[in-house]
Amino acid sequence: MIVLYVRRSPPKSASRTSVLVRAATALLALSLAPLLRAQGRAECLVIKSAILEHPVRYCAFLPASFDQDKTRHYPVLYYLHGLGDNEQSLLNGGWDVISELRHQGKIGEFVVLAPSGGHTFYLNSENGKVRYDDFFTKEFMPQMEKKYRAEGTRATRGITGVSMGGYGALRFAFKYPDQFAAVSAQMPALIADLPKDLNAGGEGSPGSLMGSVFGSPFDRAYFERNNVFHFARTDPAASLKRLKIYFDVGNNDDYGFEQGAQQLHQLLTSRGVPNEFHIYAGGHTAQFVISHFGDVIEWQWKTIGK
Repeated sequence: MIVLYVRRSPPKSASRTSVLVRAATALLALSLAPLLRAQGRAECLVIKSAILEHPVRYCAFLPASFDQDKTRHYPVLYYLHGLGDNEQSLLNGGWDVISELRHQGKIGEFVVLAPSGGHTFYLNSENGKVRYDDFFTKEFMPQMEKKYRAEGTRATRGITGVSMGGYGALRFAFKYPDQFAAVSAQMPALIADLPKDLNAGGEGSPGSLMGSVFGSPFDRAYFERNNVFHFARTDPAASLKRLKIYFDVGNNDDYGFEQGAQQLHQLLTSRGVPNEFHIYAGGHTAQFVISHFGDVIEWQWKTIGK
């Protein structure tokens, strides 16, 4: 079958309209170009891990100058996602917040590195089969900082996270205070006192959230050794005081994490460790995170950006 396409000349008015549309589109593209350049780019790839024995997905969020100046090195912020999320979670609004703050001149340029953490709570599992802590500190950090030209100093390295990732960020910073200058956490998964029945309450209970990371059956001693509160109590106060510490939580957190956050604030304060703690209206939601994410990023920049 042969199909003939007949091209008709548009009326003069239509021609003028199309020209105006094309001109307006071109002007819009030109006006947006500086903003798009200012936003930089994100790339999501995999890193091979000998420790975990499988590739690990990650996303790198790079400032505009990263591809323009191949000799420049940058501060780095590690971002740890929450349970049920993944390494791309910053693409759901967080990267836009960072880009807008940068466009407004409120922050400068730095690299954000976000690895996939699965359900690991970012630590080595009790049975030793999943060594995520070892992977993160011994493979991910050194390889990524070399690849993405991080400055590689404690003073220019921060870590932040959400929910499970907030737990992970605080734990990494408290366990390795010589590696990070600043730590922030949003609605961190903090449990100061484990209930006797971990699975009471069904879905959403501590037992259901933690899975087999802390042992199967659950190993309370292993949990206590890896709890954020353990490091907050046993770290030398001088080491903790070297860290800039920030965390926030909703006053109606779906998992009751506001109680753990308040207890952490009280513990740190009782040891004379400065910390910035906020309780805002809200629950354990993505909306809560995004609404306060800009404050977190500006706070981080004041430390790692100087």
